[in-house]
Order: sequence, then C-alpha cells, then structure tokens
Amino acid sequence: MRQDDLYINKIDWITIGIYASLVIIGWFNIYAAVYDEQAAKSIFDFSINSGKQLVWIGTALLLITLIMVADYRLFENLSIILYGVFVIFLLITPFFGKEINGQRAWFEIGAFRLQPAEFAKFATALALAKFMERPSFDLSQVKYQLQALAIIMIPVSLIMLQPDTGTAMVYSAFFVMLYREGMPQRYYVLGLTFITISLLALGIENNLYLVIGVAVVLGILNFMGKKSLRRSLSLLAIGAVVIGYSYSLDFVVSKLPTHQQNRIMVLFNPDLDPLGVGWNVTQSKIAIGSGGFWGKGYLEGTQTKFDFVPEQHTDFIFCTLGEEFGWVGSIVVVFLFCSLLIRLIILAERQKNRFSRVYGYCVISLLLFHFLINIAMTIGLFPVVGIPLPFFSYGGSSLWSFTILLFIFIKLDSHRIQFLGRMN
Repeated sequence: MRQDDLYINKIDWITIGIYASLVIIGWFNIYAAVYDEQAAKSIFDFSINSGKQLVWIGTALLLITLIMVADYRLFENLSIILYGVFVIFLLITPFFGKEINGQRAWFEIGAFRLQPAEFAKFATALALAKFMERPSFDLSQVKYQLQALAIIMIPVSLIMLQPDTGTAMVYSAFFVMLYREGMPQRYYVLGLTFITISLLALGIENNLYLVIGVAVVLGILNFMGKKSLRRSLSLLAIGAVVIGYSYSLDFVVSKLPTHQQNRIMVLFNPDLDPLGVGWNVTQSKIAIGSGGFWGKGYLEGTQTKFDFVPEQHTDFIFCTLGEEFGWVGSIVVVFLFCSLLIRLIILAERQKNRFSRVYGYCVISLLLFHFLINIAMTIGLFPVVGIPLPFFSYGGSSLWSFTILLFIFIKLDSHRIQFLGRMN
C-alpha cells in the first residue's frame, strides 16, 4: 500500500462528515433567515448573505486542502509564531479596526470583514499545546498554572480593549482542557461556587434570604464536621466573605456598560422590557416555540419573514431552525453537535503525544462553549453576548476560524503514528 493511501485511510471521515452536514444545514438556514417572499432571490445570489456565505464555504474548502497537504509538524513548529502574530493583530485592532456597534473588532476588506479575535482562538490553542507538551509541565504546580493562565489572558486582555466581552468570555473554555490535563479540582469548586453565589445574589431580590441560606449551609457543615474553634472561625470567615460579596455585586453590576446591565436584568426578568432590551430574546423564544414539533416548513417562518428577530442569520440562527423545522429539526442539529463533540473526545484520547491531545481538548472546549452558550442565549437561559453557533452562523471569520481549528486536529490525528515514532 502506498504512503498516500495509508494517510487517506487514517483521516477521520466521520468527523469530516459531521462538519459538512452542519455547514450545509447552516447555509440553508442562513438563506431562510434573510428570505424575502416578495423579492425572492436565489440561494446562490452573491448580493445576499447566503451567496456571501457560499464564498466563505468555498474558501474554507481551500483552507482545508492547504491544511491537509501541509506537513503535520508545521503546526507544532509554528505554534508560538502564530500566537505572536495574532497577539500583534489583537494589539492593533482597537486602533485600526472598523468600529461596529461600539466595538473595534474587525478589519474590513471590501465587502468582507475579518475578526482577528476569532483566529486567535486556534493560535492560543496551539500555543497552549506547545507549552504543555513538555514532560516537566505539571499543572499541580503553581508556576505552570500561571504560565498556562498567562497564555490565555494575554489575548483576553487585548480583546477587552476592543471591547468585546462575549469573545473574551469564550477563552474561559480552555479551563475544560486544563481540567483534563490535571488542573487541581479546588479551582473549579471555587469557580462554580462563585458563579452560583453570583446568580443567587442577582436573582434574589432580597439578599436577606441569601444570608439566611448561607448561614444554614455553613451551620450544617459545622455540625457535620469535627468540632473545633479553628473550623468554626474559618466557616464564619467564609460566610462573611460570601455575604459581603453578594451585597457588593449590585454595585459592581451598576458600573458595567448600560447594555451589559440590561442583558443581565433581562436574564432574571424576561418580561422587564419586552419591547426594549428584552426584545431579542422574547422574539427568539416566540420563533422557536411557534415551530412546534415539526416546524412551519422551510422558508415558511413568519418571524423570519417579518424580521422580528434581529441578527437572526448570525447569533440567533438557531431560532430560524426551531421555527421552520421545529423540535425535530432542533434535535437533529443538537445530535450532530453532540456527536461531533463525542467523536472529538474519542480522537483526543487516542493521541500518542501530549501536544495533539492538549490541542484536541482545546478544540473540544471551544466548540462546547460556543454550542452551549449560543443555544442557551437564544432560549433565554444566558445573557445575549454575541457568540456564533459553530459552522452554522453567518460569517467568514467564524467559519474560517472553526474550520482551521477543527482540521488542524484532524490532520494531527491522521499522523498520530508518526508522532509516536518521533517520541521513540
């Protein structure tokens, strides 16, 4: 058997098939999201979003070809250089980027826009994989934890200068990979505790109920544990910190930009301003709910035709699917995403070296975060933060960045035996 045939046989065609399915379904939904019955245009018309997306899909195929024919060692060797290049791009974006909706996050090239923060995701993933592949790298040690955190926080800090809070938030997904690679569990317990307390403090109108709840929980912990003055004082100090934080949270939220305050308020009270700040989420839920079990039919969505849902072809693309294809169509897409994530976990676990495994879990972490947050956002379970649905939402930067992210891993996986040979 020739070497080329051996290589082709080791490409994971299941993952590629799922990717292709999501891209094609997404393309049809992008057309549906901008479909105008009175002035119906072909899905291939380059003057509308579906035609433009087709261009991005075609160029994505070119990127896939370049990745698959490149030397698999190239991505590891250039990982730090790529990271440095995109850090520079992020650095100059707030000064030279095009301002859209109060953010300088894009470079405009003719009729197309590119968002450096999207491409910085795969560069950060490669840099993390490169740093963490060293045999001495041990996430149980603080110095290595700080190194990994620094690699993540540099692009996050620069993205916040644009400012683009939603994209910056995505980088927290890398902590899923860090957990797999040995980050101590105590950090995740503290993080989940912090999130839970924040949600309770913001969601409960009277903080007195939260104080009572904290007191009850700490009292039970003190009763169940070993009795000692030191333990009791420690629990008392924890209680004081938690209560102090819960009371200070309102002040912290009041210092956020107005649009971010509104998004947080709508999350806890969707009916607060249904014609104002709550419009997007309210209309999105109406669109999804109106689809019922089977949906209204392709190109038959009334919410779409009358343009009730803003950004329906990008951040709220899932509500187009829910309205026109109903619960069945939504479940099919959710199943495809879950299948992709499960398949990628299988691929990551079978890698023969740490670089590929770490990078694989970075891919999984980013896709999982986007998938969960985007859908939660469209059904009102998470504030609107402007996060696209991978391979599905309209946009060249999103499609290109996720395609590069995924196919670098597919390329690395297809050469896992060669990686083993290099290690030996």
